[in-house]
Amino acid sequence: MINNIQQIEQNAYKIAMPETRGALVFDSPHSWAEYPEDFKPSCSRDDLLTSWDAFVDELFVAAPRFGAPLLIAKFPRFYLDTNRQIDDIDPEMLTAAFDGPVNPSSKSKVGMGLIRRFALPDVAVYDHLLTPEQIKVRIENCYMPYYAALGQLIEEAYRQHGHVLHIDCHSMKSRGNAMNDDNGALRPDIVVSDRDHTTSTPEVTEYLGELFRAEGLSVGINNPYKGAELVRRYSDVSEKKYSVQIELNRAIYMDEAKFIKKAGDFGALQSSIARVIEKLSKYPL
Repeated sequence: MINNIQQIEQNAYKIAMPETRGALVFDSPHSWAEYPEDFKPSCSRDDLLTSWDAFVDELFVAAPRFGAPLLIAKFPRFYLDTNRQIDDIDPEMLTAAFDGPVNPSSKSKVGMGLIRRFALPDVAVYDHLLTPEQIKVRIENCYMPYYAALGQLIEEAYRQHGHVLHIDCHSMKSRGNAMNDDNGALRPDIVVSDRDHTTSTPEVTEYLGELFRAEGLSVGINNPYKGAELVRRYSDVSEKKYSVQIELNRAIYMDEAKFIKKAGDFGALQSSIARVIEKLSKYPL
């Protein structure tokens, strides 16, 4: 498919938008690494970058060529994590009670809620508490516009085709740490997740896994990641609104310690992903 690509840019996100659209939508919520002006961490930048989905937006850059918009957040995960529910707030991080719903999940309890408490096990992001107003600003300026943009892209594809497949793109450490459910375990090259087949059908999810296996990559399904809020929010399997999360093992394309690409490996993975997207764009949902 040959597509003219329009670049759409707002404060909270940017979109590479193809002129001719298919039924796929891609988003990369954690690949931005620049600090917002009001972000004042106490830990090092290297500590923060361990939660960065390094170069994921570049790895999926081919998506618009095959009719799929690519939505990219313009704020980092360590500032606000869009893959959490909006009320997944740790009250112990605040100077005062939050004026709104607060429902900390198990993620908040290990320091990985909507607003990160820890960059790494026992490495705090802040040496001070945050005000409720600071949290509200992040939600209003980042979370809400990002979800509005993603929801619109998904709904537009659905109205045009009667079905839609949203691919939520992430990267993962090659080995889990104490903040993860798989502490110490080596991870496969790719993890494809659909919240245990509640945000997609097993057939769609397994097909995506098979496409990556055909590229010579090892694939896990719903283990150790199952998918979180971004795949939950707009999916509805009964209406053919499918949403799947992809986690890429950083060790296969970058030096995890230095946060730099492995030149040959990065290009090879980028090409593999382009082939996967091309085949996926022709899959009958």
